[in-house]
Amino acid sequence: MLAGASDVSIQAGRSFPGLRERLRDATAAAHHELDAQMSAFDLTVLSGYRRFLQASAGALLPLEAALVDAGVAKYFPDWPERARSAAIAVDLDRLGREAHATVSVQPLTRSGVIGTMYVLEGSRLGAKFLLKAVADAADPRIGQAAAYLSHGAGKRLWQSFLAKLASQEGCDEDEAIAAARSAFAAFERAADRA
Repeated sequence: MLAGASDVSIQAGRSFPGLRERLRDATAAAHHELDAQMSAFDLTVLSGYRRFLQASAGALLPLEAALVDAGVAKYFPDWPERARSAAIAVDLDRLGREAHATVSVQPLTRSGVIGTMYVLEGSRLGAKFLLKAVADAADPRIGQAAAYLSHGAGKRLWQSFLAKLASQEGCDEDEAIAAARSAFAAFERAADRA
């Protein structure tokens, strides 16, 4: 459930046609494969949850670093509110591990920033469902390490991302799609290494 439980085209009576649908359609298979891969981690068991966080950090850290290098704050001035590397590092520290990048990613273009943000921001939707599994964990340490999954809760970051996505002009859709696919692939590689 990394990039969202369901990416419907209509929310609150408003349609978001265009790039969002093309990104969703072009990454549907990668999204499905990653969801299946990540669901193998048992989030209710400490070792499984730690491995999930390590896999997530393995891709999140280099992806967020690439976004910063590409000037993400120019396109998303609220980037400091969106960045989750610190949150996942705190969670892993609470569980006796360090957050490490385990995959490398390519530098991003402006359009690549959009595609990568689509994956990272969409993952907040799936995080809501994963938090329910964490809440069911018998080990209290798991619930105390949920900063990553709960990051941005109540801030409407997905909705503001969609508004930004709908207003993108001059975005190279092929580059955005390629970057989104690369972001999914980075998470898949990191999960393989966890």
